[in-house]
Amino acid sequence: MDQARSAMSQIFNNEPHSYTRFNLPDNMEGDTSQVEMIQSSDMNEEVGENGDEDHLSHKSNRQPHVAQNFECTTKNLCFMAAAIVFTFVIGYLTGYLVHKNKDLNCSCAPSEDDITHETGAVPFMDWDDVRKLQLNSSNHRAGSPGDEDLGNKVIKKFKEYGMKTWTDEHFVKVQDPPASGYNRIVFKNGSEEHPTGFLSYSASGTARGAVLYAHYGQEEDFQQLKNMNINMNNRVMLIRAGRISFAEKVANAAKVNASAVLIYPDPIDYPIGNDTSLFGHVHMGSGDPYTPGFPSFNHTQFPPVQSSGLPHILAQTITTGMGTKILRQLGGRTQPNGWEGINRLGDESDVITVEVNNVLTEKRINNVFGVIKGFVDADRYVVIGAQRDAWGPGFAASSVGTSVLVELARSISDMVENDGFKPRRSMVFASWSAGEYGSVGATEWLEGYLSSLSMKAVAYINLDGIVTGQNGFKVAASPLLHSLIQNTLKEVTSHLISSSLLSQFGKNNWESAILEPLRMDSAAYPFLAFSGIPSVAFRFHSGSSVSEFFCTTKNLNSVTASQVPQLAVRAGQFAGHIALRLVHDHLLQMDLKKYNQLIRSHVVQINARVKAVQRLQPQLLPKTLTGQWLVMASGSYNRVSNILTADIQNSDLENVEMCRMINDRIMTVERNFLSPYVSPIDSPFRHILLGSGPHTLKALTNHLDALKSASPEANAELFRNKLAQATWTIQACANSLAGDIWSLDNEI
Repeated sequence: MDQARSAMSQIFNNEPHSYTRFNLPDNMEGDTSQVEMIQSSDMNEEVGENGDEDHLSHKSNRQPHVAQNFECTTKNLCFMAAAIVFTFVIGYLTGYLVHKNKDLNCSCAPSEDDITHETGAVPFMDWDDVRKLQLNSSNHRAGSPGDEDLGNKVIKKFKEYGMKTWTDEHFVKVQDPPASGYNRIVFKNGSEEHPTGFLSYSASGTARGAVLYAHYGQEEDFQQLKNMNINMNNRVMLIRAGRISFAEKVANAAKVNASAVLIYPDPIDYPIGNDTSLFGHVHMGSGDPYTPGFPSFNHTQFPPVQSSGLPHILAQTITTGMGTKILRQLGGRTQPNGWEGINRLGDESDVITVEVNNVLTEKRINNVFGVIKGFVDADRYVVIGAQRDAWGPGFAASSVGTSVLVELARSISDMVENDGFKPRRSMVFASWSAGEYGSVGATEWLEGYLSSLSMKAVAYINLDGIVTGQNGFKVAASPLLHSLIQNTLKEVTSHLISSSLLSQFGKNNWESAILEPLRMDSAAYPFLAFSGIPSVAFRFHSGSSVSEFFCTTKNLNSVTASQVPQLAVRAGQFAGHIALRLVHDHLLQMDLKKYNQLIRSHVVQINARVKAVQRLQPQLLPKTLTGQWLVMASGSYNRVSNILTADIQNSDLENVEMCRMINDRIMTVERNFLSPYVSPIDSPFRHILLGSGPHTLKALTNHLDALKSASPEANAELFRNKLAQATWTIQACANSLAGDIWSLDNEI
């Protein structure tokens, strides 16, 4: 008892620098459901710019109680004794019932030390045993017998771990290389080349035009060529692989009226040999492009429709040897300053013929699932997924991620079965097929169950391409998860030095050093931008990493110094720590204030550009148009997020219903940033802050730039409509976050 009293005294009388809230161990009782754990320098990270205003003080402001004088008679003593006994009995029964109720409803709370152990040092089986599971099939393209065999092995493992399993079958249309014949290129009067790589969803046919070197094919690369007054109509663009997806390269080339695109791996970026083939897709989207917005279930009847993201120009990959051979023969002007290498851009005489004969086929694919059910909020779940298919060896793209997925399932199942760990929420483990065609399996699942998933899925953790090197670490995620990611980086140790990942890779400014934008070719992207589910993807990488599209075991070992097992373990711990935090804690560790900074940044840019257009092109935007309403909507979100953050700090963690209501409000944020004004067929990635399309705040900024320069593509009326829609999307998100309808008032 003395030790218990001493511990309670320290909890309530000491004032720590910052706090983290956890459940108490089961053997501690009383009104002590909130504990402050000292974590130096975490205050600003946890409470943001409000500083001490959001900090809960456990110092008592009450005056000490002074006993009243009374007559010490036998009668009074009897009454006192009876009162004490009565109070003790009532207190004991109340404590017993509360403790019993905790055991039944909230028994998912191991001690802080247990949680640190569980999330920071998840046990792993021998890596060789894990690798044998995944690498028995030399050919595991989507829909192939090898892909199905691997799926059966995954589901067998899930069943061995005592998990409930199921499969999700889809019939999807994909584009494969010609079964008979070939794709070909002929440069000038040289010999005919037959590349074995291909780009799914390219247009078919033949194109003939002059070669134009376009660096990485980014928008700024084409802008530099435009500034040089170079004619790009009907040119065949020669583009280096890397920096952006194949689909984005082709879409950018189509905007400048190119006739075809050739993509090659430059040896500066990918030291993989002259004859290595590249595979990929050029659908500017995800999922089956022939059922946009709909799931590709069997026998479904939809009108003939195609995704707006399908290209209308030819696209083909070529090898390093083919690309460098063409570059050496190009004439024309010298490339712009800042582009790597010493290359000519090409002139009108550098003619090439490109022929693409890909064929459209239908494939049956299966997604495989296993679930560890939660003990309190079983209908809320964290999804962890990895693709298992690959065009080539795919060691980095699919094998490592699928191995870590299966091992995480085993480890956490073992914690539940043997260590008494009881997660509040469920964990869904997903093995996707057809990931190489543009996250087809994952997107079709989202399309099939969107109304349920957007309400109940807490977050998605992506395990694709998690090891492509060892010298760097990158994370792409929803801003809601940034604080949780930072805390996780502190917990997981590096494979090279005896310190945390944060100390190794983000010592100074972790956000600029580690965070990166979420790429469209990541399976996490449709979860976030299409479904409104907070998502995270991460990877160990090297400066000149071997691309996950064609990586072999040998190549990956060469860029990781044979540290693949150690890196996979760290990757599993990073993903596992995030997942366990999201399924264990009473209140979701999501930082609502992170979006304030992003929204304000866009609002400032838009307001500045509106004023510039009104000054330079007054006939396009009247003076009556201001950014006032957008500023007000931004302010509404800022105020409501601060109020909810304060509610979270003052909440009763033992009130299960209150915790669920707060968590549901938190979960509305991401999906309410999906614009309700655009069709998922035309613009599937509807997120106004992190999505893609004319409805996004970034697109509004670009539209204002076009208006400022009097570009013929600019449309002032369209801009005003999009501005109004974006403004009300932010305001509606704030209204939803405020909670009940009677909580709204003129201040909001």
